[in-house]
Amino acid sequence: MTLAVLTGASRGIGRATALGLAKRRTNLVLLGRRSPELEETLQLAERDAERVTWVECELAHSDAVERAAERVLAELGTPDVLINNAGVIERLPIEATSTLSWDAQLAVNLRAPFLLTRAFLPGMRARKSGRIVFVASISATLGSRHAAAYAASKWGLVGFMKSLAEELRDSGLVTVAVLPGSVATDMLRGSGFPARMSAEDVASTLIHYALDANPAHNGGVIEMFGT
Repeated sequence: MTLAVLTGASRGIGRATALGLAKRRTNLVLLGRRSPELEETLQLAERDAERVTWVECELAHSDAVERAAERVLAELGTPDVLINNAGVIERLPIEATSTLSWDAQLAVNLRAPFLLTRAFLPGMRARKSGRIVFVASISATLGSRHAAAYAASKWGLVGFMKSLAEELRDSGLVTVAVLPGSVATDMLRGSGFPARMSAEDVASTLIHYALDANPAHNGGVIEMFGT
């Protein structure tokens, strides 16, 4: 039974991914803060998943991320799949972007995926199998006004994945980054871009690379521009 860890499952792409993984009968672990939205995702996923576990985690705090990873390893074992989906954005011009805002966006979007990957990697290496999927953004390939911190975090995420892929050569492990464009979710509000795809479109892609894609995709960057 596949053990899959997912962040950012309270709504949007994360919720769609959680429900898609549940339909694949995974042993699903959702990392995140308690909220009515996450509770709803848990209830919906429980209809299909082999098992659903919520592990409380404030992804903006490094010690909380490390504790959550330790709990997963101690109680459930090494994941087969890690999907780093959680992301935050604060739309501000650069002059109005505080150091606090900059740090908060990079903490969730870039540092948390690094910490989770680092925590689960030894067990995956020992088992010689595992898949790590990063949800980046088309913003990792271009600049957008009022989104400098977000874009910087997503460019950094792709760079991290590429370096990880080099370290995973001949290991049996696979890592990729998926770069969605304009998705019909709350995060798109205020961007000025029309939606070109649904959360379910992105979720199906994430699940494909997490569970089904040929290992030769290691290091792949999958851009999604929509229709």
